[in-house]
Amino acid sequence: MKNVKYIAIFVISVMGCKKPYAPPAITVANHYLVVEGVINPGPDSTIIKLSRTVNISSKITTNPERGAALTVESDQNVGYPLTETGNGKYASPGLNLDITRKYRLSIKTADNQQYLSDFEPAYITPRIDSIGYNITSVPDTGLQIYASAHNSNSSTRYYRWDYSETWRFHAKYLSLFVSNGSGIVQRQPSQYFFYCFASDSSSDIVLGSSAKLHDNVIYQNPTVHIPSTSEKIELEYSILLRQYAITATAYAFWRDLKKDTEQLGSIFDAQPSQIKGNIHNINDPAEPVLGYVSICSVQSKRIFINRNDLPDTWQAAYPYGCEIDSPGTQGPAFLYPQPNNFVPLSAGGTTYTTAPCADCRIRGTQTVPPFWK
Repeated sequence: MKNVKYIAIFVISVMGCKKPYAPPAITVANHYLVVEGVINPGPDSTIIKLSRTVNISSKITTNPERGAALTVESDQNVGYPLTETGNGKYASPGLNLDITRKYRLSIKTADNQQYLSDFEPAYITPRIDSIGYNITSVPDTGLQIYASAHNSNSSTRYYRWDYSETWRFHAKYLSLFVSNGSGIVQRQPSQYFFYCFASDSSSDIVLGSSAKLHDNVIYQNPTVHIPSTSEKIELEYSILLRQYAITATAYAFWRDLKKDTEQLGSIFDAQPSQIKGNIHNINDPAEPVLGYVSICSVQSKRIFINRNDLPDTWQAAYPYGCEIDSPGTQGPAFLYPQPNNFVPLSAGGTTYTTAPCADCRIRGTQTVPPFWK
């Protein structure tokens, strides 16, 4: 029995000595250049986004690089300048480049640092043949969206995709009444905030390759998985998928980046490695620069998925813990000091809930997207 007591005391003592640890890596003052985008050789616009990395401990999440001069350069010393459009973005209308030549991106920052990407061949990305989906049960029940494509031109067998999602959803509860400051009145139709739209952009890296196949065909390559409990598919969902034809070197860069950012976390995962793109500081080659500039056109395709096309048993999980309450004799004190936090749901025998549970605008917008059918 004494041994048990000693062990318990020892454990408590150790736990009481724990101190927070802030490794130097989270506060180091490195702000590396990040380059996002592709040079489009066709009639569509070229958009390049520049930013700087931020510390993990920083309160800001984005750090756009402003005031830079960007130029697309050919291997024949022909330049095509880009114009700064704001918030770290630089753009040019259709360049209509000669796809038999190679191109690179020149960046001169406001502090006179010069960056160059490697010369890359220009690719015309094949069209997306189709976008579809499968119902999955392993590893998780949900919706697996895929893309199929083929390329009769064997110039490349490597592909990358990204996407934009939009979905229609509803609040947990429908509020038919509202406080006017002195009492509860019925809402007008323009004050119904039950249905909204939300959107998001891809944060994961989606790749595919036909390098090991006889034919240059991509068949049902997985792009995004949506759990059956996701609010994205409770009413109607749309995805705009963009496809890029890339070089083997670019594919290796994105594959390694995917491994280091999405496939780490357990003791059995591969160790992180230093990833090098094709962009360099010409005065300091050792400086890390994040990104890979490819020269390729972009193909896109959109599909819509309706809730009626999915299993009836699927139920969306609401992101908030929502309850309905009755203020009883403390009604005015409960409601009026915080009119933005509580919403009356009914008149007689008034019931209330928090605003995020009855006002969809907290997480979305009631403006219908122009592409919504």
